[in-house]
Amino acid sequence: MVEARRAARRRMIELVLVALGGAIGACGRFWLSGMVARRVGEVFPWGTLVVNGTGALSIGLLAAGFLTTDGVAEPWRQAWIGLVVGVLGSYTTVSSFSLQTLALARAGEGQRAALNVIASLGLCLGAALAGHQAGLRLFGG
Repeated sequence: MVEARRAARRRMIELVLVALGGAIGACGRFWLSGMVARRVGEVFPWGTLVVNGTGALSIGLLAAGFLTTDGVAEPWRQAWIGLVVGVLGSYTTVSSFSLQTLALARAGEGQRAALNVIASLGLCLGAALAGHQAGLRLFGG
């Protein structure tokens, strides 16, 4: 019975961490993508590209610090849930990327749509790798 209460309490704490992190991440995405769009225009989805690239860099960095070969190291479980699942889960935006790519393609901008796919994939994978490498150096992994 005591163990069941502990598990329920832990799940509730994790849910709150995801909710708070999600609110922070969503606001961050809204602010940054809007700022980029206002500065460089909206002919190409630069704001989404910047958000997803910085999110990939961040998750790579956090993975280097929090993950072991068995998954998330237990002392870091709640931090991982709040930061990665909550903040970065709502900060990065595959749905916006998909819709913007589709809109470019439907508007007859096939080359820009393809460029968005290639640039997003290349940037995000490269950023995740760079973040992970930086994290390994930072955290001594």
